[in-house]
Amino acid sequence: MNRMPDARAAAPRVWSHATGVLSLNGPVVMAILNVTPDSFSDGGRLPTPGAAIDHARASVSDGADILDVGGESTRPQGARPVTVDEELRRTIPVVEGIHAALPDALISIDTTKSEVARAALDAGASIVNDVSAFRLDPRMADLCAERGAGVVLMHSRGDVADMATFEHARYGDDVAADVVAELSARVDVALTSGVAPEQIALDPGIGFAKRMSHSLAMLHDLPRMVAMGFPVLVGASRKRFVGTLTGEERPSDRVFGTLGANVAALDRGARIFRVHDVRANRQALDVAWAVAGAGASRSPEPVAHP
Repeated sequence: MNRMPDARAAAPRVWSHATGVLSLNGPVVMAILNVTPDSFSDGGRLPTPGAAIDHARASVSDGADILDVGGESTRPQGARPVTVDEELRRTIPVVEGIHAALPDALISIDTTKSEVARAALDAGASIVNDVSAFRLDPRMADLCAERGAGVVLMHSRGDVADMATFEHARYGDDVAADVVAELSARVDVALTSGVAPEQIALDPGIGFAKRMSHSLAMLHDLPRMVAMGFPVLVGASRKRFVGTLTGEERPSDRVFGTLGANVAALDRGARIFRVHDVRANRQALDVAWAVAGAGASRSPEPVAHP
């Protein structure tokens, strides 16, 4: 691997959000807190706000920089949209509880609904992670502009029920070109609505409307997305393509494959990593970052003589 020094230079150094600025001078780990009964890997593991808050504490202790709270599954098989009221019921007590228990924690709300995003920002969230990139609720762009929220615009096609399936996985010969073009259009929507460039991060949507070959192509060609000038977030954690490559059927057994995908993405300019397994990814990414930067700045170490 020899691309990381160039990727360091190309990637933005900060990401603005509703309550401050996050440094990107190194890998940023976003911990997944799914308060859903049906997410593909961890559905039902956090059945109460108390359990979610305890998981948030553990994630911060393990090295998480951001806590991403989600109340609606987009799993590959059988995802069902939930009502605004149900998503509010699942997520807002958790956001409020995390903010009270960990007042310095940076909280993200994973939602496609502006009503949920607004309530979460009121409750202490600073970032809106929209897997539809403002497609499914046009009011989301105006809200994020109004509140100065950090935003993640993820590439996807379709709606909540089918965006993680292969229903819309049709691309030309250059997958990255198609994804960059579609995300560029979503960036234009955000900017036109008043979202500042420094508030925007991009997610290639690994596994969303993408077969394994498409996800691998996007990870390989991440520098083309980095060249758009926004921080890049990668969500490869425990994904189906990792299981296919490693032979691991259970998502919880895909940790090592996830580490490989994330270190490769770091090498190609990604800075933010949405993960289930915080400690393992924190250590792997920090070591990869240190190794890549060591040769650029260190002077030769003195030779020890017996």
